[in-house]
Amino acid sequence: MYTLGINAAFHDSAACLVRDGVVLAAAEEERFSRIKHAKRPVPFSAWELPYAAIDYCLKEAGIRLGDVDHVAYSYDPALFPGSPPCAHGHVELPLEPSRGEALTACESPWDPLFYAYLVNAPRQLSGGAPLRFQKRLNQLAAPPHYRWHYVEHHLAHEASAFLAAPFERAAVLTLDGRGERTTTTHGIWRDGTFRRLKALEVPHSLGLLYEEVTRYLGFLHSSDEYKVMALASYGKPVYRDAFREIVRVGDDGTYEIAVPDLERRFGAPREPGSPVEPRHFDVAASLQKTLEESVVILARWLKKESGECNLVMAGGVALNCVMNARLRDAGIFDAVWVQPAAGDAGTALGAALWIDALERKGPRRWQMDHAYLGPGYGDDEIESFLEWSHLRYRRLSDVAEQSASILADDHIIGWFQGRMEFGPRALGARSILASPLKPEMQARLNELKDREDFRPVAPAVMQERLADWFSAIAPAPQAPFMLFIYDVNPGKAERIPAACHVDGTARVQTVDRETNPRYYDLLAAFERKTGVPVLINTSFNSRGQPIVCSPRDAVEAFYSTPLDALVIGSFLLEKKPL
Repeated sequence: MYTLGINAAFHDSAACLVRDGVVLAAAEEERFSRIKHAKRPVPFSAWELPYAAIDYCLKEAGIRLGDVDHVAYSYDPALFPGSPPCAHGHVELPLEPSRGEALTACESPWDPLFYAYLVNAPRQLSGGAPLRFQKRLNQLAAPPHYRWHYVEHHLAHEASAFLAAPFERAAVLTLDGRGERTTTTHGIWRDGTFRRLKALEVPHSLGLLYEEVTRYLGFLHSSDEYKVMALASYGKPVYRDAFREIVRVGDDGTYEIAVPDLERRFGAPREPGSPVEPRHFDVAASLQKTLEESVVILARWLKKESGECNLVMAGGVALNCVMNARLRDAGIFDAVWVQPAAGDAGTALGAALWIDALERKGPRRWQMDHAYLGPGYGDDEIESFLEWSHLRYRRLSDVAEQSASILADDHIIGWFQGRMEFGPRALGARSILASPLKPEMQARLNELKDREDFRPVAPAVMQERLADWFSAIAPAPQAPFMLFIYDVNPGKAERIPAACHVDGTARVQTVDRETNPRYYDLLAAFERKTGVPVLINTSFNSRGQPIVCSPRDAVEAFYSTPLDALVIGSFLLEKKPL
């Protein structure tokens, strides 16, 4: 039985394919369209189905759309707020959205168009695909027999966590901007059954508050929240009392958000691209502390109500690795697991797993040990492209050993290996790698990627060396998805200065040989040469661009940035001899 999961409602549109409980493929549309977060201007294709991601998933399985049994779409128009005019066959829209005060989602003048898109999504899939995707989506070859399922947005988030986690039972917490109405949920996964305990609805949303402050600080909302998290480490939470007035957390698993007048409280908003002032650091720090405190309180209630020892999480807010570490170290749960594509892309995964479980009526057959679910390219395909492009390259006899030598000589490489990651983090498949041994390397990487200078870079470490270099208050045996921060151990910071954030922490990825053997071997080779089993890993992209997906993307990024070398499959490209 094949189940195709689709997210296409807000941003980070994506597709996922499940066969009999096992995930075969999952990818974000941005990796193919090269449009960050797959966000197009309203109203032009604003909510287009992720045809390229769907096409990839079908190709990976060697099937066509006609072979799919179920399609699970991670948004339910039946739960749409209010009564949209288009539900009665009448759509009347202004030429452009209001330029006045920000509207809540249920007041947006684009809501009727959005609703019309949702209810027509099945027809878009069955007959609206662009010609270039007709090979696998052509209904004439195999008439569709699949059933279409709308899955509530937050249920898709929840399922993406409890049906992928390494636990057979757990408490479930989702934190998002918003779904149809819901923003936050508590639940229990036990004995193959999920039960939701409580749900919070708009306008009460920690995710929307974080988005609003992100916009106030001059960054892109629903995109740059991670920059605010990084910014927070440079400030002091001097505005914590102001944020506590905005966020009021109850002792029953709920909270309320007062409408924030950020300009009145904190002064004029920062213009995008303008210098970051001390008060901006302090606003970010105060917001981050408030988020952490609030989620810890929510988690304590969930622990009491669920009685479970383990916690699983999803939703865009769960990508906040500082908050995740605070929750881990609070010791409320024995273990905290976060689904690596926790944002809206992951709802394609959750919707597919949920419908598969309902229709198959069998036990779980898969857990998410790794996120390498995207497109991959073999050496033959890579070399064919390099030859076609008339590029000079050479085949490496020992990829890990020779690449480690380049890194030990303080060169920066693009690293393109195997199937790419599902989710926002580069995890050693589509990465830019560098040595952590010199403090100036962080600035070099930020300049290479045209990033803000306050942005940290993340260390990757061999799994068995984690405790030697990094520590956490609570037991934390592994962090394969780069979703938690760790303290750098005493005496180690001076050996890996480029990997340390200003507050002495690092967003760590642990690497084991079973899930990514070439990446692990590279770290082992680097340790043999330098005595350090740590490399700096940042995503293989330039500013404003999605992570590279294909060999063509990798080569274009290599030649348009100051990268020293590109290791792509078994091949090495150099701009000058190294």
